[in-house]
Amino acid sequence: MKKIKIGLLARIVLAIALGVLIGSIAPESVVRLMATFNSLFGNFLGFVVPLIIIAFIAPGIAQLGKGSGKLLGLATFFAYGSTLVAGFIAFFVASVVLPKFISSSSGDSFENPEEFLATAFFKVDMPPAVGIMSALLLAFIFGIGMASTNSDILKKGFDEFNIIIEKVIANVIIPLLPVHIFGIFMNMTYGGQVAKILSVFAIVFVLIIALHFVMLLLQYSTAGALNNQNPFKLMKIMSPAYFTALGTQSSAATIPVTLEQARKTGASEKVTDFTVPLFATIHLSGSTITLVTCAIGVLLLNGQPIELKEMIPFIFMLGITMIAAPGVPGGAVMAAIGLLSSMLGFNETMIALMIALYLAQDSFGTATNVTGDGALALIVNRFAREKKSNNNSLES
Repeated sequence: MKKIKIGLLARIVLAIALGVLIGSIAPESVVRLMATFNSLFGNFLGFVVPLIIIAFIAPGIAQLGKGSGKLLGLATFFAYGSTLVAGFIAFFVASVVLPKFISSSSGDSFENPEEFLATAFFKVDMPPAVGIMSALLLAFIFGIGMASTNSDILKKGFDEFNIIIEKVIANVIIPLLPVHIFGIFMNMTYGGQVAKILSVFAIVFVLIIALHFVMLLLQYSTAGALNNQNPFKLMKIMSPAYFTALGTQSSAATIPVTLEQARKTGASEKVTDFTVPLFATIHLSGSTITLVTCAIGVLLLNGQPIELKEMIPFIFMLGITMIAAPGVPGGAVMAAIGLLSSMLGFNETMIALMIALYLAQDSFGTATNVTGDGALALIVNRFAREKKSNNNSLES
């Protein structure tokens, strides 16, 4: 008998629906039991986050030390630049649009959902081995050190550490996330806050999809202008990659399609063969839009101000963190949890809401990421061609 596999998105939606349904009828003891699970899981997540940062960012930076010199530099520069632009577009649009909808959806401003939650029966402290900023500094030091010294032994050790942490994410955290989200929504329903929160989900979802298409239009308009091509024609060529990523929810699984379509845009085979697999790892403009927009939605939901001085460093650090996001569904939000808690002050409930918001549209973010890779490959191709012609002129 064939086993029916339910995708992560379906499990998240089911968890939210069951949480709302059961939370409206469950006695306090049941709600507190789930609150205890949420407390334990949230503390474990807090313990693992610094390990995720070290395990993925350090070998990710070390890996960037390999490649073909100038082409690697160009690809990394444009990938990071695209991610930053996506983050700042999301910030400025969301900070203008979301306060209007969220504050007016019920006639009153939102109250902090944390204040209405039932308490856990007991708590177990799980202090992380290192703090978030210490983990980031360690990751940068080891990553840059491995890239500069080409230390094979250290790289192998970090690669194996990476595999261990990825297994923890894939086999423990991701499977338990729906249960965690179920418990949070059950508790919020019990506290009478869930209707307001679900209205925020709908508003944020629509805004994110709109911003994804704005970003793709910007990327392909730039690529088209630099290469004298029609941006809409280029987007049509890359559309199979978009829909493949929408179905697979994986940048890596979409690489063969992205590669084939990117070659059809006119970029050279040398450039596409190098940049497309690289961009699948380091270019996450769609995921960045999602994370920044969701973060603003959750901050507003909890009655917290949106401060430019806090968001600017958050977006810059998010761009770096996205380079090494784990290649599993929800990997980007897992990598960003540390920044959300350390730089934006997210608590356990806010992080759970953030994860639910993010995972509800993860496939659309992934589709935007890989479709944008085609535009960046064309941009890199244009500058790589220009550099080559300049070098030939100097030699002659």
